[in-house]
Amino acid sequence: MREQRRAVYALAALSVATFCYVTTEVLPIGLLTLIAPDLDRSRSETGLLVTGYALVVMIVAVPLTRITRRVPRRPLLAGALGVFTAATVVSALSTSYEMLLAARLISAATNGVFWSVVFPVAISMFPANIRGRIVARLSIGNALGPVLGVPLGTWVGGLAGWRSAFVAMAVLSLVTCVAVAVLLPNTRPQEDSGDVGALPDRQRFVVLLVATVLAVTGAMGAFTYMTVFLLDVSGFAAASLGALLFVQGSFGVAGTWAVGRVLDRYPLGVVLGLLGLISAAMIGLYALGTSKLLTIPLLAVAGMSFSSVMAGIQHRIMQVAPSTTDIASASLSVAFNLGLASGSFVGAGLLAATGVRVIPLVGGLLTAAAFTLLICHESIVKRRRSHEVLRRDPDLQPVGHSAAHA
Repeated sequence: MREQRRAVYALAALSVATFCYVTTEVLPIGLLTLIAPDLDRSRSETGLLVTGYALVVMIVAVPLTRITRRVPRRPLLAGALGVFTAATVVSALSTSYEMLLAARLISAATNGVFWSVVFPVAISMFPANIRGRIVARLSIGNALGPVLGVPLGTWVGGLAGWRSAFVAMAVLSLVTCVAVAVLLPNTRPQEDSGDVGALPDRQRFVVLLVATVLAVTGAMGAFTYMTVFLLDVSGFAAASLGALLFVQGSFGVAGTWAVGRVLDRYPLGVVLGLLGLISAAMIGLYALGTSKLLTIPLLAVAGMSFSSVMAGIQHRIMQVAPSTTDIASASLSVAFNLGLASGSFVGAGLLAATGVRVIPLVGGLLTAAAFTLLICHESIVKRRRSHEVLRRDPDLQPVGHSAAHA
């Protein structure tokens, strides 16, 4: 009972750690108008603090995970959080753009290691039959970052300066680092029950990564410019944007919590169902976005399904991991950040070429493509395996089929 309670507390600490990472990664977006003039840089240059962060994660996640493969999990996670905390402190103390950018890039390097390890470590502390639920619980920290962390950080920055927001995140990160160092079991990778995939399948793994890039590109392309859509297409007042984004984010948190109840029983079905919901919500926003009354529920469904599907994909990627779950998680982190960067790029191009109205349509078509890719691949896999079974045991063939070849 004591070990079980400790595992629950450790899971809570890890969830707070995910909240810290997600919030700090995108915090410059909320503080853009404060950082840019203070460091005498343009808003586009300040935006590179987020783009550069994602680029570093894409480059270093897999190599650093391989390098740290034999490091015990507790010191690895605590060490990553420690360096992350120090980098956040340097961010708060930065007196130049170059200093802030360097601190952000160091923080991004720890991000690559953290996300590759945190989910395998979390599931290793609990029975195998509830791994999906544990992934969903851990993912709540991710979902809370945009809906709670960034608005609070922006508010604190507006009151006391942008550096104060980074100070607050550094303090929370330090407390979390200590909690992780105290609560986590000190196991080596080979000792973790969550270290290998339960259903290793290289083809499914690769297809799922491609589907993730498509889905994240589509969803994040739309979400990046959602405020512009709500203002220009739906006709909402600027004062209502905070409440609308809160609806989107809070439904994402609720959906992530709820999906944990069914993820262990229907791991692939959950991913497919949520991708279908995202596609429907995005296309619905394109078709019905001029109606304020219909836009609100569609926005809620889009937020709920995207946050939830990322928990589902994380769980599924560890199931079909062809080697180890930490390398699989690192690969997923690369795919997610590639989709994040691609989504912003595609959205910006569409905004300039056709206007904001079409962005949710393209986003919905990309998530629908991810859905179709997974469905088609699963159909091919099942058909191939059925043929293999019949080839090994001809007696299993239907009577009519056997007679035709007699």
